[in-house]
Amino acid sequence: MTATTTKTNALPRSVVNQAWIIVLGAIAPLLDSTMVNIALDHLARSFNPGLDTVQWVVTGYMLAMVVAVPFTGWLNDRFGGKTVFLIAEIIFGVMSLGAALSWNITSLITFRLFQGFGAGLITPLLTTLLVDVAGSGAMGRLMAIVGLPIMLGPIVGPVVGGLIVQYLNWRWIFFVNIPVVIIAVTLIWFRLPQMTPKNPHSRFDWIGVTLLSLMSASIIYGIVQASQKANLTNSTTLTYVLIGIALAAAYVIYAWLRPTSAVVPLSLFHHINFSASMLGLFIAGIVTNGPMLLLPLFFQNLRGESVAIAGLSLLPQGIGMLLARPVVGQLIDRIGARWVAVGGLAITMVGSVPFIYFDQHTAYWLLTIVLFVRGIGAGAILSPLMTDAFVGADPKLSGQVSIATRIMQNVGGAFGSAVLATVVVNFQNQHSRTLSHIAVSYQQGFLWAVIFTAVLMLPSLFLTNRLGKAAA
Repeated sequence: MTATTTKTNALPRSVVNQAWIIVLGAIAPLLDSTMVNIALDHLARSFNPGLDTVQWVVTGYMLAMVVAVPFTGWLNDRFGGKTVFLIAEIIFGVMSLGAALSWNITSLITFRLFQGFGAGLITPLLTTLLVDVAGSGAMGRLMAIVGLPIMLGPIVGPVVGGLIVQYLNWRWIFFVNIPVVIIAVTLIWFRLPQMTPKNPHSRFDWIGVTLLSLMSASIIYGIVQASQKANLTNSTTLTYVLIGIALAAAYVIYAWLRPTSAVVPLSLFHHINFSASMLGLFIAGIVTNGPMLLLPLFFQNLRGESVAIAGLSLLPQGIGMLLARPVVGQLIDRIGARWVAVGGLAITMVGSVPFIYFDQHTAYWLLTIVLFVRGIGAGAILSPLMTDAFVGADPKLSGQVSIATRIMQNVGGAFGSAVLATVVVNFQNQHSRTLSHIAVSYQQGFLWAVIFTAVLMLPSLFLTNRLGKAAA
């Protein structure tokens, strides 16, 4: 009985190999943005523009990513996932080379815009292609593979970026993408099976794509301004967020009038687990991305570590995620996403609450243990939320589900980083810059992260539950 169950649960080697090829194609885009963040000061010294101009190296990339996301559904239906993935990978690689060879800040920002568009096509295709390769029934185990670079990107990126900037120069942040892209393109071309277009005669939904692209870009631009101004109620943020909300309302009306042709059909929200996943992914941006932003700053600004050492200090969290991934994937497929997410959130709480009290004097061994525990919990949050969005949906709509999850993850991630950064900077602006006050500012940030972790429990309870079936 046990042998039969193990054999049944095991994924075919060919499927696992294809999943790793798909993941390899997404590694460079997932690491890129976090590495570039580390290099902003060096870019400012190299090209000598103002900080507001240099910031567009990151902001432009992010906005191009979110604009690209709604295009992936139609491109996947029209030309097939492998073809689109391959072209997007080539675009990303060529533009990485252009960015590395940039001769001024304008050329760098331009290359970054096109690079971001390529990355924006790759990231939604990551989950779409996995569903196409193995089906939604094995997504838990496959997300254990694909979720690893998604979660480790914000941790490994600063380490790699810090080492590159410290020992080479900022151009190598883009040069390192080239060999990865060449290997990925070769494997995609020769080893990934050709995927038949799902609807080669599908018509491009210009109105829906335009509304979703402008909505995402407007909201994220407003949120980025909030993080830069350390104020969520500044006029720029409020204006762009309100425009984004208005565009979202316009899209809902449009999709209601065009139920069969909208790029993200409203019928997906008929499934309560899909709606719960969407809400959960937004809140998860605060729970995961916010602390990912605070933790490197905690080590640099409070404990006086270098960029490289601060990145290395986060490795225990990455190791925790690494160890949790295989178990999380198997549990999702076996008992459903609900209790995996709830359990992950509970463990994340255990690894987050202590940071409400940690300061510059906290022993490193204690920080290491708590970060390790937090990594185990964090590794069980995004995977069940993303995986469960596909459960119950028509397989033909896998591309549309990927678009919806990616948009929500992008907006939630930007919002989460901005909220916690604003909490920290506002406290520091209102108090003297002593180490004790800096410590309290980070403690306040982690307090809000813990609060939103508790809030995330609610939508997680509406994810699918297979526990009764598994027991039976």
